[in-house]
Amino acid sequence: MIARLIHGAIAQRFLVLLISAFLAAAGIWALRSTPIDALPDLSDVQVIIRTSYPGQAPQLVENQISYPIATSMMSVPGAKTVRAFSFYGDSFVYVIFEDGTDLYWARSRALEYLSGVQAKLPAGAAASLGPDATGVGLIKPARTTWLSCARYRIGFCVLSLKRCRTWRKLPALAAWLNSIKWCLTH
Repeated sequence: MIARLIHGAIAQRFLVLLISAFLAAAGIWALRSTPIDALPDLSDVQVIIRTSYPGQAPQLVENQISYPIATSMMSVPGAKTVRAFSFYGDSFVYVIFEDGTDLYWARSRALEYLSGVQAKLPAGAAASLGPDATGVGLIKPARTTWLSCARYRIGFCVLSLKRCRTWRKLPALAAWLNSIKWCLTH
């Protein structure tokens, strides 16, 4: 089978070269026309509503804040999932939308419905929309600095980059992650 294929390819050299050129041209065209995103955003479109009601117990926050907002957000067009979390003095309602929904359209719809439920909330409760960022926006970008290294004359020194990462970037990243952990637990 393979021997016949090899003999046929040798006999039909022009056809093999033509097919190879066509495949190479199709590959170059596909490479140039395919959009590539450096950090593809695969997360859902979500709107976070944070309501502060200082000094109140989680059960009271659930009954007076989270439940009215969550039931109102269930009727937002395009909303797929609504999740509510109640803490001491704080309520978080996550509204997750269908795939393909524009983030700013979703935020404006959620704000419309939030303004409708604002009158039902108790005095002292302040509701606001969270940041207009997705999970990819929460990644702290790290910048690689090109350091000159006179010894190697190649534009950067691997040891200098490692030293920079070890002594500058990693402690800063650890402090940033600890601040996020503190914000999520308090």
